[in-house]
Amino acid sequence: MFARWKKSRQESPKKERDTRSRRVLPAYEPVVCVQTDVGCHREINEDHARYIKPADPDLVARKGTLLIVADGMGGHAAGEVASQLAVDIISHRYYQSRHEPRRALKEAFEEANRVIHKQAREHAIQNGMGTTATVLVLQHGEVLFAHVGDSRLYLIRDGHLYTLSEDHSLVMEMVRQGLITATEARNHEDKNVILRALGTKPEVDVAVAPAPLEVQPSDQFLVCSDGLYDMVPDEEILVIMLDAEPHTACENLIALAKKRGGHDNITVGLVRLVPDAEADRAGSARDTREVKALPGDAPRPTREVKPLDR
Repeated sequence: MFARWKKSRQESPKKERDTRSRRVLPAYEPVVCVQTDVGCHREINEDHARYIKPADPDLVARKGTLLIVADGMGGHAAGEVASQLAVDIISHRYYQSRHEPRRALKEAFEEANRVIHKQAREHAIQNGMGTTATVLVLQHGEVLFAHVGDSRLYLIRDGHLYTLSEDHSLVMEMVRQGLITATEARNHEDKNVILRALGTKPEVDVAVAPAPLEVQPSDQFLVCSDGLYDMVPDEEILVIMLDAEPHTACENLIALAKKRGGHDNITVGLVRLVPDAEADRAGSARDTREVKALPGDAPRPTREVKPLDR
């Protein structure tokens, strides 16, 4: 599933270096911003997101820092319950596990699935609830990632946009089978039908990156719910992330999604790897639970971006 990256231009990404010859990275500081908004039409925000950096430096050394976005589904606010459970359980179980990060991440997803499914069966009002979940772990100059559902993970590197996750959705399965094009998928009537979620079945197939990805200074990672990318195409996401520091970029992405209609909850978590010499100017990590309406019009892209190669 993660054998290749999809991206916004024609050039192929550089091949990963063998771990035995991995270069020593310059020191960098992750600058993080997490923001979420209910959107323009929903009464309840069923998205949850969190960035976690444990206080224990030994735990950070062993397990890194974690960014998670979950997009819940289900009536009577059950989606909000499911996404909150996913964020709580995955983050707790991952750091409590004595296993190596990849196995710990997979087990954390599986535990969240079991708990959400059990609670949905035991409480009639929450029957059928579920949630997506996408997690990024940053550790030792590498990232590890896993996901279930259609919340996305993007990488911005050297001015290009790469999609690291693959939507577990009906329309993307149709695209993979050649039944429709990616352009047709954007406006397909079934574009919000997902094929995999936490809590909807007793067991879940978790998509975990087969190996860590080596980072580069100035890399950016974006984890977001479909409330963003349904409204804002990838090429415009790239423009906004290149043109602003993380906090402003998050605000601008949400503002543009709302200007386009904001039909769903909108959640974005952005990590930018800033060289130590620039970290103080970039600002410290931020975590904003709810973003209120922003004054003025949403930003207008100023860079030219070629169409996506998908």
